[in-house]
Amino acid sequence: MTTEATPPKPLWEPADDAWETTRLGRFLTAMASEHGFTPRDYQAAWKWSVDDLTGFWSALIDEFDVIFHAPPSQILADDSMPGAVWLPDARLNYAEHLLRRRDNHLAVIARSQTRDEVRLTYAELAEQVARAAQGLRRLGIEKGDVVGAYSPNIPETLVVLLACASIGATFSSCAPEFGVRSVVDRFRQIEPSALLVIDGYRYGAKSVDRAEEVASIREALPTLKATVVVGYLDPTTAHERIPDAVAWDDLVADAAPLAFEPVAFDHPLYVLYSSGTTGLPKAIVHGHGGILLEHFKSLALQHDLGADDRFCWFTTTGWMMWNLLVSALAVETTLVLFDGDPGYPDLTTLWRLAEDTELTALGVGAPFVMNCRRSELSPGQEFDLSRLRQLGVTGSPLPEEGFVWAHQAVGHHVQIASVSGGTDVCTGFVGVAPVVSVWAGELSCRYLGVKAEAFDPQGRAVIGERGELVITAPMPSMPVRFWGDDDGSAYRAAYFEEFPGVWRHGDWIEITERGSSIITGRSDATLNRAGVRMGTAEFYSVVEAIDGVVDSLVVHRQGVGADGGADIDGSGQLVLFLVLDKGVTLNDELTQHVAAALRSQLSPRHVPDHIHQVPAVPRTVSGKKMEIPVKRLLDGEERTKVANPGAMANPEALDAYTALIDALNA
Repeated sequence: MTTEATPPKPLWEPADDAWETTRLGRFLTAMASEHGFTPRDYQAAWKWSVDDLTGFWSALIDEFDVIFHAPPSQILADDSMPGAVWLPDARLNYAEHLLRRRDNHLAVIARSQTRDEVRLTYAELAEQVARAAQGLRRLGIEKGDVVGAYSPNIPETLVVLLACASIGATFSSCAPEFGVRSVVDRFRQIEPSALLVIDGYRYGAKSVDRAEEVASIREALPTLKATVVVGYLDPTTAHERIPDAVAWDDLVADAAPLAFEPVAFDHPLYVLYSSGTTGLPKAIVHGHGGILLEHFKSLALQHDLGADDRFCWFTTTGWMMWNLLVSALAVETTLVLFDGDPGYPDLTTLWRLAEDTELTALGVGAPFVMNCRRSELSPGQEFDLSRLRQLGVTGSPLPEEGFVWAHQAVGHHVQIASVSGGTDVCTGFVGVAPVVSVWAGELSCRYLGVKAEAFDPQGRAVIGERGELVITAPMPSMPVRFWGDDDGSAYRAAYFEEFPGVWRHGDWIEITERGSSIITGRSDATLNRAGVRMGTAEFYSVVEAIDGVVDSLVVHRQGVGADGGADIDGSGQLVLFLVLDKGVTLNDELTQHVAAALRSQLSPRHVPDHIHQVPAVPRTVSGKKMEIPVKRLLDGEERTKVANPGAMANPEALDAYTALIDALNA
């Protein structure tokens, strides 16, 4: 353990009355009196919340007046990991909590580059969900069935999620930027009975038709009973281009009372997916109750959202942040949905959206913040952001200079909410709280109820040192299971092999004496291009199927532009290295072939900026491709620091990559 000699000066500090005026402050003040921990001390409150899981989650259930059709016999029947049993015998429904309010308070503002703005009140949203649920029943969808959505961040996708939840069906979504293989690799695992699709969309100035992709996806899913189409790109021709599909207006044609099927705490609500870095994307099942409790805590307590807030997170429906975003309906917040290119016509698009819709909380990716900084934007001067009180940042670590830019250029009054969590739990592990300061380059605190620690290689918790991010006590939103993993072996292997009984997440983290944390990177190699996440295994399955390609390695350099300069549009620099058959050389024809295959089968955003021929792919002695070491090498780290030759099967393979550094950074 180390001790900070001189703690850094906070970049942002809570208001003097934050313990009285925020929901978290009031909640913890009451709990301190009842449970005997130090009042007005977030660290003391956190310790209580992870040492007394039953007391904390029971208090949270009371705080948010969770609706039970059958009450739980206890809060935590088994605290083992994996295998924790939460709220046995309880019956509830996620959607019932998001639609508890049914008046003229604004529920949704949907902005799009494809069609005109859509607004829905809570009453109108509830009616749409009731109609959609009736329509799904008419199509034969019932409790236990699966419904997939190949659709963007628009109200129809939200409505279908809530309709599925209301009847006990399971929902799963893929962003329409995904190509056929990416979608099929995900949906084929869960065997959907129905599919929501769009005919196409506009991304900036470009129209993208998706009719052919939809046809291929439908053909690859033999379990489909029905397809519902939203005429999003061109409502007049959508039915011609996507035949034998139910029109959206027909799905919601019949009025019906809004009813909620009582389900078990762990009944499948939706399926999210891992990035597919080491194979097929893992289909991660999340339950009604775990998601509900975690999102109440995260959104209302940690982020202080409520009925007076307007909340937007720039995300696609293929990222867990969309699922977190829509749960803000449970705390009566107005959702602002955005579908389009955040860099079109320029990087002021989201800041203009914040002004137009009077956002109080905006969430973006760290690369977007850094791009705005490099472009020397001053959103706080160019736009009226007086109502904006929080800027959320996730996806990758935000460096100190990003914090400083946001503080100066967006507004001193804005709390910079750097958050880290995962699709695996669909929430955050570490982030912010309205009663805790913000320090540049740091995530302010560990979330209540999350026993996040840094482990050294011997499995000991350390403070002030970098270690493996681990979770040493169960969380309600840990996966119910992986789909198809009947014996739980894949689930155990994913998180619990290195430290038995402890969740290992795959991030490097340092926890400071103040309780803040510093994330220094992930141990995987997910490709995240402008919000569309893709695993390298999916990428390789396309590239290495091309004639003449023997092996390949892909690296995504976030914060670096395609030409090696500034990253203007947030896509980073995607570099592909190819090992080719003897006698085959990289030429324009092969380059175009690779680009076309990736564009059509995966995503247009995952076409590489550079393709280079190399003699070999560097691998570990166990045969794993060394993506992260190559990325670090290209980013300027010393070769001796990025790879241990003794752990490599072919250390000489790095020679070719070293020789390309100057060209990629030119």
